[in-house]
Amino acid sequence: MEKTTKIVKDFDTVKVFRAIKDKISKDIKGMTFEQLQAYLDKTKLKPKNG
Repeated sequence: MEKTTKIVKDFDTVKVFRAIKDKISKDIKGMTFEQLQAYLDKTKLKPKNG
């Protein structure tokens, strides 16, 4: 009989990205194209200097 070992993860990438995707989807639901552009400009990642 084979023994299987379950690895416990400290960080689950799929779970985190799914939560981020769901939040964005909820935020932009029903927005017009112009509102969506403003939302993307406001939440755009900015490069760190240094």
